[in-house]
Amino acid sequence: MTTAAPAETPAPLRLDIRTTSSAETRALAAWLADVAEPGDRLALLGTLGAGKTQFAKGFAAGLGVAEAVTSPSFTLMAEYEGRLRLFHQDLYRLAGAAEAVDGGLLDERQDDGVTLSEWADRLDAPVDIERLDVRIVVDEDAATQEDPGAEGERVIQLAGTPRYARYLARASTWTGDAARTGDAA
Repeated sequence: MTTAAPAETPAPLRLDIRTTSSAETRALAAWLADVAEPGDRLALLGTLGAGKTQFAKGFAAGLGVAEAVTSPSFTLMAEYEGRLRLFHQDLYRLAGAAEAVDGGLLDERQDDGVTLSEWADRLDAPVDIERLDVRIVVDEDAATQEDPGAEGERVIQLAGTPRYARYLARASTWTGDAARTGDAA
């Protein structure tokens, strides 16, 4: 009798992109928004000041959101109209997934839009499994070598399940030219 090997969870797809300014981070996010589809969930991860809100601003611009996007720290979630409805969450003040569910931050309305969750590590993994992780890491060495006052470079680490392969494919074609010319989408 032959026993089948247990099914393995596919390894997440991953790609790292380097940006050199807030404008470039926004431009990359706008570039990625072009492939956004209803129901997408992006987990924005990184330390305080890493650039999560800058990424959200760029992504919103790429979706055609006309309103100014700010961090929804005190409202927890803001909604914006664009090509797709954007749900921008800031989970920093939450103690866990139960508070997110109780507060109405995870519901079926998001199936028709795109959800960006800053501080998404506040959610337990089983609650938010199907998502694209966007981890923003500040390159401290790059910020201090040439120009100590520079904004610093960021490494944007994209990782997700095969559902989000289109984001990695799009990111792999990004050259940063849009940020230099002012064309973010």
